[in-house]
Amino acid sequence: MRVLVVHNRYASAQPSGENKVVDQEVELLRAAGHQVDLFERRSDDIAAMSLPAKAAVPLLVPWNPGVRTELAARLRAERPDVVHVHNVFPLLSPAVIAACADAGVPAVATLHNYTQICPPGTLQRDGKPCTECVGATPLPAVRHGCYRDSRLATVPLAVSLSVNRRRWWSGVERFFCISAAQRDVLVRAGMPAERLAVKHNFVPDPDARRSGAGEHVLYLGRLAEAKGVRLLMAAWDEITASGGVGVPLVIAGTGPLEQEVTAWAAGRDDVRYLGLCDTARCRRAIAGSVAVVAPSTWLEAFGLVVVEAMAAGVPTVAAGHGAFVELVEDDVTGLLHRPGDSASLASRIRRITADPGRNQEMGRAARRRYEQGFSPAVGLERLVEGYRTAIAVRSGGGDSAPPTGNGNTGSRRGARASRDGGRK
Repeated sequence: MRVLVVHNRYASAQPSGENKVVDQEVELLRAAGHQVDLFERRSDDIAAMSLPAKAAVPLLVPWNPGVRTELAARLRAERPDVVHVHNVFPLLSPAVIAACADAGVPAVATLHNYTQICPPGTLQRDGKPCTECVGATPLPAVRHGCYRDSRLATVPLAVSLSVNRRRWWSGVERFFCISAAQRDVLVRAGMPAERLAVKHNFVPDPDARRSGAGEHVLYLGRLAEAKGVRLLMAAWDEITASGGVGVPLVIAGTGPLEQEVTAWAAGRDDVRYLGLCDTARCRRAIAGSVAVVAPSTWLEAFGLVVVEAMAAGVPTVAAGHGAFVELVEDDVTGLLHRPGDSASLASRIRRITADPGRNQEMGRAARRRYEQGFSPAVGLERLVEGYRTAIAVRSGGGDSAPPTGNGNTGSRRGARASRDGGRK
């Protein structure tokens, strides 16, 4: 199969799960014998632009005619079987969908977040869930400055959502939702259910797995409010005040709260801040963990670090909402805490570190969960299946409603158990 991957790469100064997913899928497809080419833009390139070019970037967010022309010409020349669209913000725009239609090439798109129904893609405002723009015009997002706390910066995203909504929904043969939780939200928001299929992100089998009890509790990810970093700091202070859990908290990543985290960790024996780490160091940090913590306050559409922990045989403490309730089977592969509740988070961290034997049982169960639902073999099968369905739809070969789960009965049982646990 010949595939053209379309992606606007996020800035390299910030950790990006989307960039990682794109790179891993490209490598997976190529290793399986498929021909994969890239049509990319890089947000890093904005810094080198002239001042007029930089000023024009927001104007091109809703529609970039140059990209449409360039991509359509390439599609006509190369004739790929399918185009796989990932991120198009800010340099590509939804014009890539029109280019696919111009050239008559079927398109699939991975929905890494909620940008189809929410301008910043988070369904969150001021640290709390927000659906004010869902199913309506996105004027509230502009009024509140939901993207980067700026009304001006939010306008291009709101305009793009408004004018391109139908183009996306009619021009993409298959949307890949990265969790059933995300799909449910999008269907309720009015997206065409027959075009939405669940395809969890996969994780390569790591060369480092946990071999002992672990040496630390780990937070690995972007240092941002929505990721629950402040919540974690409050919970850890509570844990420390009551005597600690015998291992330090390690924080790896960078982001807007980096200075706050650095200041908080300074001079403490129970906290270590590593900064931004490369892939190899991240994998070693995960493999050395008693548990990985994912306390996001927003409704995560997936949770790559949770699956990376599973692959290494490490249990997770995660917020009991969004995709986490289908990734983490409560009290089996990890523990779920009440979202936004620092006392609940502190309680779960104490519990998962208190019994090394039970902790290692959870780690083994997490590894089995990974092998059943998130391995490269499973990821490849579902990726190619989605491509073939899109090609068949475009060629008139018929269409069938996609599964609402990931096709694995054990995974569905795990999701049900997780939801039950999250309600406790």
